[in-house]
Amino acid sequence: MTSTTRGPASGAREAHPDHIGHVIFITAAAAMGGFLFGYDSSVINGAVEAIRSRYDIGSATLAQVIAIALIGCAIGAATAGRIADRIGRIRCMQIASLLFTVSAVGSALPFALWDLAMWRIIGGFAIGMASVIGPAYIAEVSPPAYRGRLGAFQQAAIVIGIAISQLVNYGILQLAGGDQRGKTGGLEAWQWMLGVMVVPAVLYGLLSFAIPESPRFLISVGKKDRARRILEEVEGKDVDLDVRVAEIETAMHREHKSRFKDLLGGRFGFLPIVWVGIGLSVFQQLVGINVAFYYSATLWQSVGIDPSDSFFYSFTTSIINIVGTVIAMVLVDRVGRKPLALVGSTGMAVALACEAWAFSAHLVDGKLPHTQGLVALAAAHAFVLFFALSWGVVVWVFLGEMFPNRIRAAALGVAASAQWMANWAITASFPSLSEWNLSGTYIIYACFATLSIPFVLTFVKETKGKALEEMG
Repeated sequence: MTSTTRGPASGAREAHPDHIGHVIFITAAAAMGGFLFGYDSSVINGAVEAIRSRYDIGSATLAQVIAIALIGCAIGAATAGRIADRIGRIRCMQIASLLFTVSAVGSALPFALWDLAMWRIIGGFAIGMASVIGPAYIAEVSPPAYRGRLGAFQQAAIVIGIAISQLVNYGILQLAGGDQRGKTGGLEAWQWMLGVMVVPAVLYGLLSFAIPESPRFLISVGKKDRARRILEEVEGKDVDLDVRVAEIETAMHREHKSRFKDLLGGRFGFLPIVWVGIGLSVFQQLVGINVAFYYSATLWQSVGIDPSDSFFYSFTTSIINIVGTVIAMVLVDRVGRKPLALVGSTGMAVALACEAWAFSAHLVDGKLPHTQGLVALAAAHAFVLFFALSWGVVVWVFLGEMFPNRIRAAALGVAASAQWMANWAITASFPSLSEWNLSGTYIIYACFATLSIPFVLTFVKETKGKALEEMG
């Protein structure tokens, strides 16, 4: 009983690695999966109009090609955990690296629209795997005293990946004379945009050979000696390694394997707390955030901004996304999750309403009037900032904390699936909605941002400062 109140008998809670730089390297290598997650998710932004032109397709078909990667994402996320438990975290990373590489090459050299869609599904599968395996591996190799800060590497890598993809797209467009279909090196600009991802994909695979397997996985397959060596490497020599291995074994035996049926109950199918998690996931997507990363270049071109400038604005919104994410990481444990979510919702609603007003203006010579153009640009950047400093980070923190231990894994899986589905709905519908009425589309997103305020006030409970055992 005494060890329960004082912390683990092995001393793991107070452990400090002998070489923190080495642990940071391991974490950064694993977070390359997050970088590829962000890069692959948003790089398509630079190719949208070129794909439309190359294959002479309408908005509905174009939307399916863009959104189809999300089907792969959902499958990859759903299966990554089982794959990692069977063959290990490192092998799972190497498979994801291979899939990213194959997807990049195939997407850059498609024979027809159907195989471009197929390569995007394969890339989506890799994204789904990276979205699950990266955070899990980082949590399992991080010393407890550093876990929060090291865990933030994944989210930071995602937003950096988004920004770098937009910067690379902008650079390639300049080389191609500002034309997405302009030829350089024998390929059209958009093909280079999709193909350049080979570089970080191969680097991810190479780095996976330089980092150790998760001690937790090694213990689960009976390789305790290797697990001890790695625990000493990442937690330091002051930890009692035999006791530490025993602690991990005991925790694994005690863990309740949550199942889907554990989530059922109440009048509406799922337990109320599960519906709250689903609501958070769905609202995060229904405000239209991925329009900013999948279609922003197309959006700006549709209101008269030339391609080079539209790509530059896509890059600047990605930088704003990084800034907002850093703000959230600094504030989430200081001011709490719920206040950040409410501030974000309010800011997003105002910014989206301003965008809707700006896009309601009649185009003059194919361009927005000067005032409306400035408002649209400022509001777009404000929207991304308010999202990044709130819902972009807070939802994942909530989902990791809010569920009782006995249903956490299964409930998180359902909430994440709901998020992918909402993401698909927004991504697939935007081209058709924007053709119908661009201003009206942003009014819809503004309404969802507004509705998220009473949802958070009424149904979401603050989790700041609470132990996981207090949830439920």
